[in-house]
Amino acid sequence: MRFNTEAISVEGFTKVAIRLRGDGKDYQFRLKHVARDYQSYITTFSTDGEWQTIEIELSDLYPSFRGRKLDMPNFEFESFEEAAFLIANKRNERFELLIDWIELR
Repeated sequence: MRFNTEAISVEGFTKVAIRLRGDGKDYQFRLKHVARDYQSYITTFSTDGEWQTIEIELSDLYPSFRGRKLDMPNFEFESFEEAAFLIANKRNERFELLIDWIELR
């Protein structure tokens, strides 16, 4: 799932908080500073089948392209134009990830 938007400022914030309910699988959360960039800044989180709130440090998001970590700094921008969720396990299977809200903290 991908959400493109006008630039959203992260000035004054250090984290993204997400209230979600998953299916026990691991997912990636991804940001792009500019939507047309080839690299995404990613981290992986686990779900437990219950409603949970996860917090992700923006500075922990590392650059990646097609599954490869890039030799670039972690996310250090003042805004982003794209947020996405990805199940990156290379399997054809059912999944369920419900998103209640996303906020900057």
